[in-house]
Amino acid sequence: MHLSPAAPLPQHIAIIMDGNRRWAKKRFIPAALGHAAGAQRVRDIVKACGEIGISQLSLFAFSTENWKRPEEEISSLMGLFTTYLKKEIRNMNTNGVRLKVLGDTGRFSPALQALIADAQAQTANNQVITLNICANYGGRWDMLQATKAWQRAHPDMLLDTLTEEALAPYLSTADAPEVDLLIRTGGESRVSNFLLWQAAYAELFFCDELWPDFSPETLHQALTWFATRDRRFGSSAPL
Repeated sequence: MHLSPAAPLPQHIAIIMDGNRRWAKKRFIPAALGHAAGAQRVRDIVKACGEIGISQLSLFAFSTENWKRPEEEISSLMGLFTTYLKKEIRNMNTNGVRLKVLGDTGRFSPALQALIADAQAQTANNQVITLNICANYGGRWDMLQATKAWQRAHPDMLLDTLTEEALAPYLSTADAPEVDLLIRTGGESRVSNFLLWQAAYAELFFCDELWPDFSPETLHQALTWFATRDRRFGSSAPL
């Protein structure tokens, strides 16, 4: 398949970056090195999306369920996140990447929270692509916190009056279009509590490559496949 210049592009791509640990295990190296290889792949894919013309890219970096992993691995992931924030700001500014971190960041250390705030501030005016790093994020958490936020903003209104349109501005992705294409690497075929509201009508692309092996070429394949989809959003097919 070949992606035509006139082919429709998704405005918002979401990726579940699965397979870092398995990638490391296959090479008989520590899991931390697999996560480091995955972080390097993030740079390549963000750059490719910006060049193609994708306006929003959301990456599932750390879920609310990942706290169940071994403490050593969690510590390694937090350290990697810290390193990424420190080292990638210049590269983001060079490539016009606006960084946003979505999720319950209150559980992170004060130092990491400060780094997140600084990175977001330094890239706030970039306009080529918005990179949403979803960290300590879960789709169910997002809907619950949005509902609570709406209630705090409207203390005199009954919950029965809440509509989908009224809730949407309180989701963590309030200023982003809904997800058009959700990609999961690593051979699994599930969405794992990622952007459940936002991906309600997303096209789902599952591939076998482990995340550190996911290349711009595979991204191109996903976009070519996306261009063939007949997206009707619940309406009937044309006769």
